[in-house]
Amino acid sequence: MVKFFQDNPAFGAPGIEPRWTHSNKTGVGTAYSTSSKVWFTLWKGIITEVYYPTIDQPQVRDLQYLISDGQSFFHEEKRDLKTKIERWELELGYRITNTAPDNSYTIVKEVITDPHADCLLQHTKLTGEATYLDKLKLYALCAPHLDIGGWGNNGYVIEVCDRSFLVANKADKWLVLGATVPFKKCSVGYAGKSDGWQDLENNYQLDWQFDRAEDGNIGLTGELDLTNTKEFTLALAFGDSLENALSILLQSISIPFAQQKQKFKEQWERTWDKRSALTDHSTDDGSLFHSSVSLLLAHEDKTYSGATIASMSFPWGEEKGDGDRGGYHLVWTRDMVNSVTGLIAAGHTQTAVRSLMYLVTCQHPDGSFAQNFWLNGEPYWKGMQLDEVAFPILLAKQLAQIDALPDFDVYPMIIRAAGYLIRQGPATQQERWEEDGGYSPSTLACNIAALICAAGFARQRGDKIAAEYIEEYADFLKDHIEAWTATTQGTLVPEIKRHFVRITPAEIDVPHPNEDPNNSTITLSARPPGTESEFSENKSGEFLTKEIVDAGFLLFVRYGIIAPDDPLIIDSLKVIDAVLKVDTPFGACWRRFNNDWYGQKEDGSAYKGVGVGRAWPLLTGERAHYELAAGGDVTPFIKAMEEFATDTGLLTEQVWDSKDIPDAHMYLGKPTGAAMPLMWAHAEYVKLLRSVKDGQVFDLIPEVAERYLDARSLARQRGLVGFRQRATAEGAPDGDAGSHRYLNNYVSKAIEVWKFHRQVTTVGKGEILRIQADTPFKLRWSNDNWQTKQDLDSINVVALNLEYVDLQSDRLSPIEFTFFWTDSNNWEQNNYTVKVV
Repeated sequence: MVKFFQDNPAFGAPGIEPRWTHSNKTGVGTAYSTSSKVWFTLWKGIITEVYYPTIDQPQVRDLQYLISDGQSFFHEEKRDLKTKIERWELELGYRITNTAPDNSYTIVKEVITDPHADCLLQHTKLTGEATYLDKLKLYALCAPHLDIGGWGNNGYVIEVCDRSFLVANKADKWLVLGATVPFKKCSVGYAGKSDGWQDLENNYQLDWQFDRAEDGNIGLTGELDLTNTKEFTLALAFGDSLENALSILLQSISIPFAQQKQKFKEQWERTWDKRSALTDHSTDDGSLFHSSVSLLLAHEDKTYSGATIASMSFPWGEEKGDGDRGGYHLVWTRDMVNSVTGLIAAGHTQTAVRSLMYLVTCQHPDGSFAQNFWLNGEPYWKGMQLDEVAFPILLAKQLAQIDALPDFDVYPMIIRAAGYLIRQGPATQQERWEEDGGYSPSTLACNIAALICAAGFARQRGDKIAAEYIEEYADFLKDHIEAWTATTQGTLVPEIKRHFVRITPAEIDVPHPNEDPNNSTITLSARPPGTESEFSENKSGEFLTKEIVDAGFLLFVRYGIIAPDDPLIIDSLKVIDAVLKVDTPFGACWRRFNNDWYGQKEDGSAYKGVGVGRAWPLLTGERAHYELAAGGDVTPFIKAMEEFATDTGLLTEQVWDSKDIPDAHMYLGKPTGAAMPLMWAHAEYVKLLRSVKDGQVFDLIPEVAERYLDARSLARQRGLVGFRQRATAEGAPDGDAGSHRYLNNYVSKAIEVWKFHRQVTTVGKGEILRIQADTPFKLRWSNDNWQTKQDLDSINVVALNLEYVDLQSDRLSPIEFTFFWTDSNNWEQNNYTVKVV
């Protein structure tokens, strides 16, 4: 029978404002079994966020020990003790050794989850001189943040079979804290006011012993009875009722920790045989490889099978409270597909299959995917990123290449996504850095690659019409890459005028976007107004488009769209290296883009909406893939990524890229307070090893390379190098040479696309003007100032849910047109003009 104590409520409600913990984790763990739905994180020698029952739901801020002799001192593990953490060889279990400042005692902990139940287990041994240890008092302090929040928690002391336990609940979430040894004293209080930390800090004694603290930010404190042993297991169990959580805890601690540990290890060892032999290509005997694979596997949810989050962390969480529920423990299709593609590279295909099936369930009816979302599919942020619509297609292609597609038909998902890319592109509301919209090299690369893949799927289904339309749209994007995303008036490196920019800004709902990177400006949304830049004195956050660069263009090489020795690629790399490259003691690393403000502040303090964008290890991996494609030596890049990792094998989102600031714990080439571990970075490393093994970039898509890379060689041979130059070589269709160009074995039309959200005003003579809409129409058009007119019924591409008409621009006179909407039986009431140039 459970007895609640209700006689001594805590004071100080509701407590101080809650905060999450630091993001630069030193460990992440869970059982491999799906029956154990608990994940934990580690930082500074203690347990930080604990997730349950799904990987997007943190329920605990932290769990640590407090130590006192009751008379002269009070120590807190994370603040006062010297810590050392070791990861087990393959499994995501950890040994933590925390030592007193004067070495008078040591706490040795092994942290795992119950391999078959929803319970966190921390085996603990207190060591030191026996008579000294007898004077010590050890307290467990837990900060519940149930239902992803510090506010509104309820804490109680209960008794079961003459043993006391600490309990917290909010809504339908319950947790119970107990151990294999009893609690001598218990207290629940409000954080920063009446919790156990405040009590002990006051006089080294747990005097208050409150038994109830409701509706607030609370702390649970229990003094462990070490009279008979200095070795025990602390357990934290979860459930959807008190009885559920309590029974799980009692069952878990009834099994000796050694047995639990052995089962935990055996589960993870089952993943060993599936791992490809990539360790020979590492420089650290496979340490980071095995850590990366285990982490990628661990970031898959156990209820929503296949759902993989970006990171079990809140970037700069110490500055964030209940208002920031998402952190990085959400699904981004970009991060997710990169993660599971990394697992494919490592030999684990089943996770990727599950992920593809999961994405099928999360796709919106129009073919899109949310910017990011909870595991149940509910969107979190509301942006739209076209590359995140493309990535699920790329995943399907990866699985198809190894004959691993599921029996379930995923073609409807593929074709809906392709249709969305064609209807909504080419400008994206946000690019991969999630801050600005327009014409992005990285987004265009993903979209072109995905569309060629989608066309292949359509052709396999016998839908030749859809396949050709998709390919022609991909070619249209390819034709416009340079015009949209490369400046010819560069200033960052004086001798280089022609290079890629980060993005040419454009609003997706503006019908006449400025598509010229030479003559446009960009307002960096992550940059605070009122701060100057190194290139502009404008304090509004506005910059010349041509002066903001990133390395997103490397994806053109990665997928096989542009050759690695293309002069535009080579010159752009020179600019990137001059502006974004950082040399660290471990190797080269690159920032995202210049004037980036998402990162640790200059003084080493946490990012709070203002900071300095630091170097990203995953970009070292992307550069390494380019160097491999170009025939270079990638060993220094592999070694650099391994050196960027922590001793426990975790890669951060950002490393410190300036002079050491010891007081802020910032060291050149070492993690900042950004997200760690970042699964995208771990996947990039694994794919790099696989690419080295294969002698080819793992993400290269053969059909894309065959269409575009060989075409470039063919064009050179035929003297057709140059943007939009026309094919007039032998073999061009009679009378129509000007509207086609040759791509390897394909003849592709030279097309300009007009849409209501991209109303082009010019088309090249000889090009096809393709007028596209979402609903059926009759196009009335003229090229002689309406002296004559022609009507054309739109052609329906059923699979893509769009309509179009093609007009030939074979004379230098404006094309004028309007629409009659056949479904609603009305005219557009507006004429449109496109000049032929």
